[in-house]
Amino acid sequence: MLFRDRREAGRELAERLRGMQGDGALPEAVVLALPRGGVPVAHEVAEALEAPLDVLVVRKIGAPFHREVGVGAMAGDEVPLFDPSTLRALGLSEADLDSVVEGERVELRRREQLYRQGRPAPELRGRTVIVVDDGLATGSTARAALRFVRRQAPARLVLAVPVGSPESVERMRAEADEVVCPHRPVGFMAVGEWYSDFDQLTDEDVLTALHRRQGASGS
Repeated sequence: MLFRDRREAGRELAERLRGMQGDGALPEAVVLALPRGGVPVAHEVAEALEAPLDVLVVRKIGAPFHREVGVGAMAGDEVPLFDPSTLRALGLSEADLDSVVEGERVELRRREQLYRQGRPAPELRGRTVIVVDDGLATGSTARAALRFVRRQAPARLVLAVPVGSPESVERMRAEADEVVCPHRPVGFMAVGEWYSDFDQLTDEDVLTALHRRQGASGS
């Protein structure tokens, strides 16, 4: 299995979710994309479900000596969620990450302001919230996102990704009411392995997708 790009992955994911919607399992749904990579996937889902689309900015917290090594994540103004086992393995404490967290918090707020452009965050209480990303590797960003949403009292919380690590999918079942992941390949290493086109997206890409969907839904 190899997706051509994120939009193709989103269309396949949307078919699974449309089946759930047809069974009445996704009432009053709102789709939240994890930018940047989750936005084109979520756009296809929101169109198929005829649901509003918005973003939930979550920032990965990387190790000081190698930012690609994720040791935690954070959403909104929430306290960062760290992975204790990864911290121990790297010989780090939470205090060692203070400067990294501060920098990521600044970037998180910048993106929220840019992507939302004065719009208030959507009301999630009592609704079905579908959190969408382009894949699930360690699950650190998904966990932060799901806990942030859970505190806003949705009626139902769904995590939807086209592809993911089988182990991470199982761990996320404790965080979401439903995890939808059509492909869970054994030996999963990185999300990008499962896409022919996995180019990094820009802020402009995110804004274009949001405006296109919001215009279509009249929001």
